[in-house]
Amino acid sequence: MRRFAIKSKKAMKNQTIINTLESLTLVIGRLATRFSVLIMLLTFIVVVMRYGFNTGSLQIFGWKLSSIAIDETVIYLHASLFMLASAMTLKEDAHVRVDVFYRNFSSKIKSLVNLLGTLLLLFPMSGVILWTSLDYVSLSWKIQEHSQEAEGLPYLFILKGMIPTMAILLLVQGVFEIIKHGMHVLGKGPFPQQGHEETL
Repeated sequence: MRRFAIKSKKAMKNQTIINTLESLTLVIGRLATRFSVLIMLLTFIVVVMRYGFNTGSLQIFGWKLSSIAIDETVIYLHASLFMLASAMTLKEDAHVRVDVFYRNFSSKIKSLVNLLGTLLLLFPMSGVILWTSLDYVSLSWKIQEHSQEAEGLPYLFILKGMIPTMAILLLVQGVFEIIKHGMHVLGKGPFPQQGHEETL
């Protein structure tokens, strides 16, 4: 009985450490989800500019607001939302899953599937994205790449920098997923995904 209590205490401590480390994934992901509100607001402004005022720019308090710059900001925010929230989506098990057999598996088999998926699919994909983007992003930062449009944004290099950032966030979260699912397979922790029914 005492041995079981010590094991249970150790499992809870390990889970607390993982949850603390994963909090960074959640903070970044939740901040990125706020971009969706900005995307809606900016899209509304562009529509009003084009169809309400029939103009490509507005003067607000002496500041010129170009529809091209706003359009590019929407693109930047949309790309950033997708790339920065991908690790949180992985943590929450909210990525699209073709769930034909998986839902009927026991929790340990589900954990094994998630382990293999992370090792054989997520890690190689994220690794390829990281490796192939480094030169591309490095050059963009070196020349401080900006929009080709005259009234566009001068921050294209920052947007491109999100590509390796996304890959790193996914790799880090993938490590957490391996630890959590590995602990469950070994009987040392609960099934990580709250959304799935835990059947043994």
